[in-house]
Amino acid sequence: MGEGGGRGRPSWADGTVRTSDEVTLHYLTAGTGKPVILIPGWSQTAEQWTFQIEALSATHRVIAVNMRGHGLSEKPDHGYRISRLAADLDDLIHALALSDITLVGHSMGSSIIWSYLEQFGDGNVERMVFVDQASAIVADPGWTEEERLDAGAILSAQEAAELVMGLAQDGGPLSRSFVSAMFSREYPESDFDWVLAQNALFPRAYAARLLYDHAFKNWRDVIGRIRRPCLCIGARRSIVPWQAMQAMGRAIPGARTVIFEEEDGGSHFMFLENPAKFNAVLTSFIANGEETSQR
Repeated sequence: MGEGGGRGRPSWADGTVRTSDEVTLHYLTAGTGKPVILIPGWSQTAEQWTFQIEALSATHRVIAVNMRGHGLSEKPDHGYRISRLAADLDDLIHALALSDITLVGHSMGSSIIWSYLEQFGDGNVERMVFVDQASAIVADPGWTEEERLDAGAILSAQEAAELVMGLAQDGGPLSRSFVSAMFSREYPESDFDWVLAQNALFPRAYAARLLYDHAFKNWRDVIGRIRRPCLCIGARRSIVPWQAMQAMGRAIPGARTVIFEEEDGGSHFMFLENPAKFNAVLTSFIANGEETSQR
């Protein structure tokens, strides 16, 4: 992707909003119609939704947000908790007077949505898309292997703490190895370097603080109470067990689940590795839901 990360950018607009605790958030927006909010994962940026902004803005008002500390958003020394990022999302929604929203969260972006639902409800939300996020990152020592896979847990409490400590002191190598495990080996090196550059826009000390808060959450009780239409997307070779996304789909009444196979770019970043398939799945879910709601 490299400098092509902004392909199509001339038709996009940059915007900012101020949160309730006086932090400036940056976002990209394009198109008109019902709103779709794209929420990146940990250390990721709005720019990484390039292909989805291009595809969805033909029929919708698309808003890709940089959470606090990420991308071009302000980088205060406070607020690096999932609950605060969810409050930032609520501030964005109210500042832009949005309703009938499709929320799309990749990785930690899904956790932000779950926290938003828990704190603010689903009154402004029409449907949701959860992309490759475990309902619990840190495993309960008492879980069976099946329970661990269904939750999507990939770390012990000790491993999570050590990872956070390493990232807080990282000058680059640990971030590179951590993120590289989330991509297929076939992903172009130049594109991966661009992804790392986007990650680096979030200061490592703040990134580590947020990752700690993110890792030690269990969202299964929130997920089980969702009643809006949902799409759950996983990947066969992701660091997040694909079984977790299937379990999530079973937990949400009427949810649809799609698992990307390895040959389909089935990594944690399948929306970058195979944007054509990802966009087809995403636009079909949104369009079918809207057609159903209009009957």
